[in-house]
Amino acid sequence: MVRSRGDLTAAIRDAVRHFWRTRSRQAKAQGAKSGDRDRGARSAVTGGAHLDGFAELIRHLIVDAGVSDTAVHRRTRVELPGYYRAEKKWDLVVVVDGRLFATAEFKAQVGPSFGNNYNNRTEEALGNATDYWAAFREGAFRGSPKPWLGYLMLLEDATGSTRPVSVSEPNFPVISEFRDASYAKRYEILLTKMVRERLYDAASLILSPSDAGRNGAFSEPCTELTFANFAESLVARAIAYSRTQK
Repeated sequence: MVRSRGDLTAAIRDAVRHFWRTRSRQAKAQGAKSGDRDRGARSAVTGGAHLDGFAELIRHLIVDAGVSDTAVHRRTRVELPGYYRAEKKWDLVVVVDGRLFATAEFKAQVGPSFGNNYNNRTEEALGNATDYWAAFREGAFRGSPKPWLGYLMLLEDATGSTRPVSVSEPNFPVISEFRDASYAKRYEILLTKMVRERLYDAASLILSPSDAGRNGAFSEPCTELTFANFAESLVARAIAYSRTQK
């Protein structure tokens, strides 16, 4: 049970450690089967289990706050209807008393292709939120009050993600905050704007180096995007729900 900020930090370290060690196991297993090391690396990044530590931590936090454990769905029963598509599988879905309570997406990006993957993650995050809220507006969640939507990104802390990146401006200048911004900084800008524009209720950005990350090392470059803030937003809603039901 997480009772203090120190407990939460330790729990985040456990989730980070789980990510890197699971990624390593997946890469070795895939490479052994196919002999394709590049494919193995991709499998390690896209495999669903590597971010289970964060999903499990969120589950523990909201169950401790009063939400039934049976209301929290992972891996199964995580499909939700969309507006521009029939359905989407989310990483964590909470349905309480037949009403959608919360939804979360957990993503990670590891090098070396930070540029292409950053653009893909940006498009996914914006598109998923747009589809989600349009479905809510049209009543796809069957009378549920406004649900909570969260987004977590774990980014490898590496030279490729933290050094300045050039921009292309053949026709018009880019917004100044993107000039010379690293991919880590671009993620910070993206997640901050998504929350401020109310596409997501909360977001978290965690950086972790591949080597030290196996021992749980991580950093949080933006105070607005800490895991503590991310969790607090959802836990507060869980506590409010629990109290009103009592």
